[in-house]
Amino acid sequence: MNLDKIDRLLRLDEVLHITGLGRNTIYRRIRERTFPRQVKLGPKSVAWRQSDIAKWVESPSTYSVPGEGGRDA
Repeated sequence: MNLDKIDRLLRLDEVLHITGLGRNTIYRRIRERTFPRQVKLGPKSVAWRQSDIAKWVESPSTYSVPGEGGRDA
């Protein structure tokens, strides 16, 4: 197994720090499909793929979530 290809999962505190956004803003943008969707880890636990957050950081004003055929939270 090549560990270099594993996408790191970021918890909310890290996402807040990286993006500079607030919690409410992140969840509003998720609903608007202008921020990456979270990955459900358990009944009360979520995280974000580092690669998805990196794509958003590259171009936050033009980011939109890919079609529904892709990754689901």
